[in-house]
Amino acid sequence: MHIDILTVLPDLLQSPFEHSIMKRAQDKGLLTVRVHHLRKWAVNEYGQIDDYQYGGGAGMVMMCEPLAKAIEELSQERSYDEIIYLTPDGERLNQGISNQLSLKKNLLMICGHYKGIDERIRTHFVTKEISIGDYVLSGGELAAAVLVDSIGRLLPGVLNDETSALFDSFQDNLLAPPVYTRPVDFRGWKVPDVLMSGDHRKIEEWRHEQSLERTQQRRPDLLEGSGL
Repeated sequence: MHIDILTVLPDLLQSPFEHSIMKRAQDKGLLTVRVHHLRKWAVNEYGQIDDYQYGGGAGMVMMCEPLAKAIEELSQERSYDEIIYLTPDGERLNQGISNQLSLKKNLLMICGHYKGIDERIRTHFVTKEISIGDYVLSGGELAAAVLVDSIGRLLPGVLNDETSALFDSFQDNLLAPPVYTRPVDFRGWKVPDVLMSGDHRKIEEWRHEQSLERTQQRRPDLLEGSGL
């Protein structure tokens, strides 16, 4: 998979992709992430990529011309399956969206900043708008890092145990069950006997019951209409 990211703050995106699973994915050649400084396509020698908004109001707006030039130039190198704008008013990211995007080949992400991007870019170039939650960040860079991570870890061969992602929270609209490791007894707090039984059927039944109970307690909204 190839992901291009347009941003006015490229340094913010260095660390998330240089460590852990995202680094492993790139080292294996399973994922390529390229971060592009939008000022490369600035409208003048001063690096301008934003301007005052028409109609007045506080805050600057990212201009059409730099974004359009960047998108069109990058699109000459590859055809994008989705051009994604990270914005608070986009569709809220969930596991289903990450699953779908992990099946794509080429993605372009636009990190919003200031008061956002000119609406004409959203209308004529953007194919998908995503929010990582009902709150506002200083820019779309952290949201882009979250999105890339949620997609990249799903690519075949990225995780050492490829079945691991299948049992993550939200994959089946249930939260993940409790997990335990050594020692069996820590300060008198013991691992449930069923996990030590070696009976895989009973273990899976227990995990499903725990997932269901935890979801009912913490995120009952996930069960609405599911019949569970």
